[in-house]
Amino acid sequence: MTTVSHRTVEGSPLAGSRATGDSSVVDLRDRIAAHVVGREGELELLLATVAAGRDVLIEGPPGTSKTTLLRAITAEWGIPLVFVEGNADLTPSRLVGHHNPARVLREDYTEDNFVPGPLVEAMRTGGFLYVEEFNRAPEDTLNTLLTAMAERQITVPRVGTIEALPTFRVVASMNPYDNIGTTRLSSSVHDRMSRLAVGYQDADAERGIVRLRTGVRNERLVTDAVALTRATREWDGVTQGSSVRGAIDVALIATQLAEMRGVDLPEAPGDTPPRNLPEEYTSLVLDAMLVGLSGRIHLDATLEAGPEAVLRKIWEDHFLLQPAAAEPG
Repeated sequence: MTTVSHRTVEGSPLAGSRATGDSSVVDLRDRIAAHVVGREGELELLLATVAAGRDVLIEGPPGTSKTTLLRAITAEWGIPLVFVEGNADLTPSRLVGHHNPARVLREDYTEDNFVPGPLVEAMRTGGFLYVEEFNRAPEDTLNTLLTAMAERQITVPRVGTIEALPTFRVVASMNPYDNIGTTRLSSSVHDRMSRLAVGYQDADAERGIVRLRTGVRNERLVTDAVALTRATREWDGVTQGSSVRGAIDVALIATQLAEMRGVDLPEAPGDTPPRNLPEEYTSLVLDAMLVGLSGRIHLDATLEAGPEAVLRKIWEDHFLLQPAAAEPG
């Protein structure tokens, strides 16, 4: 059974003219910037690339606002964002489309019984085709995309030639840290796509994201959730740490645990060292970590400890060892 899916994100009707030059790229950048946190540089580069008519490959770990940037751009342009997941089931026919078998039996092959796939949908509507986990798609599927990128048109048997509208783009993403089940992209693919490397946001931006996505206003909890999550990316034996999504879950789960256990969240400012915090608070943060982060970190195969043990060490380092080391004497 295929896991291919695609969805469309529409912008406002007024945004439709912006893609044709009625609004300057500077104004467009400023409007889009209101939808993202800590991604001004990447936004500018991505917007310049797609505004120049280029297809683009975005390389970066999960949870680094790639989809958020694309949604903001397509919403402002008033064009669809058509999503498809790259995997072994993404065959050329699933990407391009197919004829309805039942109608073919009754009517033979006609253009009317053709069911468009995400590529044809994006070309006809002038949208962005967003292929996640691009390097997991089969080679023959990537070759189909090469034709669409190079010619801005494809020929579908018994349907004819499908021309892409001017705003059609292929935008792909891949995780540079994930090598399991992936294929090496050919030089032909790299030659036809610009490339944008996206890393994690800085701590201040991630705190802003957690506040925005959770509504949590306790600075102590927001700071601890972000610091603990960021520590997973640098811990020995962790091959891939958690994105800011982990910090979001830690903050949300800890807030609920505090209410259930009757624990008051500390009022200590977020910019102070995490010393002398109530044990009831640090314990519920640990429990929130184990639930929110244990499935998001990937450990080196040679590491004997499991994710829970690694997270407990990170928690101890944050709440016990670092504050103690900062004490005078």
